[in-house]
Amino acid sequence: MRKKPAVYITIVAAAAVLLAAGGFYWSRRGVRPVQTGRVARQDILSIVSASGEIKPKDYVYISANAFGKIVEITVQEGARVRRGQTLARLESIQPAADVAAQNAQLRAAESDVRAAEATLASMEAGVKTAEAGLARTQAQRERLQQDFARAQSLHEEQLISRAAFEQAKAEFDVAVAAVAEAEARLAQSRAQAQQATAQAAMARDRVQQARANLERLRDTLEKHTFVAPLDGVVTDLPVNVGENVVPGIQNAPGSLLMTIADLSVITAEVLVDETDIGSIRAGQTAQVKVDAFPDTVFAGEVTEIGNTAIIRATGQAAAQSAISSQQAKDFKVVVTLAEAPEELRPGLSATAEIETAQRQNVLVVPLQALTIRLRRELASQDGDSVQAADAGGGVLNGNDEIEGVFQVRDGRAYFQPVKTGITGITDMEILSGVEPGDEIVTGSYEALRNLKSGDRVRVEEPSEDGREERF
Repeated sequence: MRKKPAVYITIVAAAAVLLAAGGFYWSRRGVRPVQTGRVARQDILSIVSASGEIKPKDYVYISANAFGKIVEITVQEGARVRRGQTLARLESIQPAADVAAQNAQLRAAESDVRAAEATLASMEAGVKTAEAGLARTQAQRERLQQDFARAQSLHEEQLISRAAFEQAKAEFDVAVAAVAEAEARLAQSRAQAQQATAQAAMARDRVQQARANLERLRDTLEKHTFVAPLDGVVTDLPVNVGENVVPGIQNAPGSLLMTIADLSVITAEVLVDETDIGSIRAGQTAQVKVDAFPDTVFAGEVTEIGNTAIIRATGQAAAQSAISSQQAKDFKVVVTLAEAPEELRPGLSATAEIETAQRQNVLVVPLQALTIRLRRELASQDGDSVQAADAGGGVLNGNDEIEGVFQVRDGRAYFQPVKTGITGITDMEILSGVEPGDEIVTGSYEALRNLKSGDRVRVEEPSEDGREERF
């Protein structure tokens, strides 16, 4: 009987412990654990990150323009070349023979021209001689005509004999015939001169045709020799002596002999997501990291922005692709490096961080603190949040999304709509809606996803020993 008080004490103690545990459990029920932070003023930098590869600003692919076998390559990969320097040669026996034969034809045609011009000069001289002879016979005819007129007058007056009169008439008739002969000779000389002129013109035309054919054949011959179009470095040399090459046909490019690049100006050609391209401007500064040089950051500047969307899945321009336009797209952006070491090589993978905007001493919150709620959800939870949203943006549709943060006040979290500015690496600029020092919910993700305006919360702060709760 003496043991009953001890049993009673044990039972009472256990009940007290159970009641205390139950009270603690019920006090915690419905309270969400969250992490918080403070709205602060600081500088913020907006950055767009994009990946691509290193490329020289100026480069050219040397492709075959004719059929043939490579008989000589005068450079090696990595060699520096000068503009106009011979790089390689194709077998050119046939085109060289064609050029030699056409040269012979051109010389023959030029000889024909010289002969035709000599004949023309002779004919022109004959015309001048015939014209002089005509003038002489015409003068003689005029003189004999006057003598005949005097003889006829004297014969009528019977002052000269009939024989003298008839002689004067015969001499005049001979002069008239001589003039007619001279005129015929002049006409013949002029006709011959015209014929010689036509023949000389035809000879000159043959020379022009021969020169044109020679130019065409020389062009064909020159296509068997490849020269550097610019100063640079041979960055790719995929062929060897003895290989056969072919020119491009329709949409098929010709055989690639080598690539010449001017490495004095190096760029990073990156692909920027279509959602970020609107903030990219020429002249913006950028930091470029190359995978091959992980400890080096290269300064650069945006110098070119593409206007054509590129489908990410295929790499083709959107306008040239038959794939649905709903595919993800990128735009090409070229960043020119301020200084590039010789170790940089075309094709190296690179990442560019382009600085698109910067703000000084502005309100910022962590990116993870921002969340979105539908207007109808806020209407059922907290009318003040809806009024704030209406005042800020005039939201009228219940399905409209409202961006905001959860403020912690008196142990509860209240949704507060905000107006945002630029996005930094880890923070977001806040234009309106909160004040410096306001405590806002920053995590966890699950808590922010399920949190409702007005919910009770308990703040958890990380500590060295684990998690510590703050009430």
